Amino acid sequence: MTVPPPQPGPTQDGVAAVVVLAAGQGTRMRSSLPKVLHTLGGRSMLGHVLAATAPLAARHTLVVVGAGREAVEEHLAAVAPDARPVVQEEQRGSGHAAAVALAAVPDLEGPVLLVNGDAPLLRPETVAALVDAHRRAGNVLTVLTAEVEDPAGLGRIVRDADGAVRAIVEECDATPEQRAIREVNAGVYVADAATLRRVLAGLATDNAQGEQYLTDVLAPLAEGGAPVGGVPAEDPVDVLGCNDRRELAARRRTLNDRVLDALMRSGVTVVDPATTWVDVTVTVEPDALIEPGVQLRGVTSVATGAVVGPDSTLVDTAVGQGAGVVRAHCVDAEIGPDVSVGPFAHLRPGTRLRVGAKVGTFVETKNAEVGEGSKVPHLSYVGDATIGVGTNIGAATVFVNYDGVAKHHTTIGDHARTGADNMFVAPVTVGDGAYTAAGSVITSDVPPGAMGVARARQRNVAGWVRRRRPGTAAAKAAEAAGEAPADTGTTASEPRRTTA
Repeated sequence: MTVPPPQPGPTQDGVAAVVVLAAGQGTRMRSSLPKVLHTLGGRSMLGHVLAATAPLAARHTLVVVGAGREAVEEHLAAVAPDARPVVQEEQRGSGHAAAVALAAVPDLEGPVLLVNGDAPLLRPETVAALVDAHRRAGNVLTVLTAEVEDPAGLGRIVRDADGAVRAIVEECDATPEQRAIREVNAGVYVADAATLRRVLAGLATDNAQGEQYLTDVLAPLAEGGAPVGGVPAEDPVDVLGCNDRRELAARRRTLNDRVLDALMRSGVTVVDPATTWVDVTVTVEPDALIEPGVQLRGVTSVATGAVVGPDSTLVDTAVGQGAGVVRAHCVDAEIGPDVSVGPFAHLRPGTRLRVGAKVGTFVETKNAEVGEGSKVPHLSYVGDATIGVGTNIGAATVFVNYDGVAKHHTTIGDHARTGADNMFVAPVTVGDGAYTAAGSVITSDVPPGAMGVARARQRNVAGWVRRRRPGTAAAKAAEAAGEAPADTGTTASEPRRTTA
């Protein structure tokens, strides 16, 4: 899922560059997939960070890659083609990663935003507030902080008696007194590019990890009297990182709660938020109704007055005004106004249902257009087909579209009536106003207004049960009812029943 592109800039209040640190192994995820590519709410973690920083309109967006870099670079090309990957060949810490990024743009001047790539809950307004505070204070470095209940595993913000930020201490290097501090580093910084470049060049590795910490740039600046600052996030949840699968699940829930809260505030009815999942890329208009057990993914859109659910999954699907979708699975489909779908329908890619159409119970469609007011009520497969206006497709119909090598198209005209248990062997056309008889296998075109009949003549074999199934319950029932005296037949020229 793509992230919003940056606007041309930077703006007056923006930054010269955004640097996203995304080179780490993420070993606690225990995954072959790089940590920053794990998804929640319709985007990767990296995608959420890029979306949060996009409004800054930076001239450069640099993503430091290392572990699994081929996968990360491929993902960047798909979702943020304006972002530039910068390779950290050897992972020697966050400070080294920042230095590698700055070296990729040696003439960079002005403020630079640095952010970890595993902060999926970071919001654009939080980033904007940090940049604005940095600019107004005239700092050379400003760090985003948060006051949390449990600071375990996080770097602590050390302030002096006057409240000025003096250092950031990683937990593994902290004293017992420092570990008691509840204000933590959020992993988001704004710094002057030239100053940052100079301090990074002098970082030491005398710490528990033997790495260059980006957090170590603050102390020498503060000790030298340079203006540095710390800005607490309005919502501490914004700064939560994601290091393992349990945290990923928790971040998914938090993000989903935010999305649903925004929808309900806008006028959408969400009957059961606990069982409803909506991606950040989905749009739902006011007065739509979302029933329990619904998942809306990708670029799905739901219009005013539509009812989705219960128990439906929609991926990249548009639902028109007043439409109803119940217990259905829909992917890359267009559900027009006042359309009825389900229950237990499967709309596959390329399905287009026009105004007032119906796709009913146990119906599967693929690359199919169902015209205005037309119905496919039950137990049918419609693939590679065009159905006209006001047409009814009988129960248990199969559009036989695949010959083992290629797909072929079927066209059913306007106001046609096709019989139950029909097979349309593509390519074939049924004309406007035509009928087809129940049980027919249609292999040739049916002209407008004609009746298509394609089935064998019925023949009854008298006495078959008595001769072939003697002594069975069926034989006894037949004997009690009286058997037909001889073979009988019915003509195929005027079928008694032609439609479902």
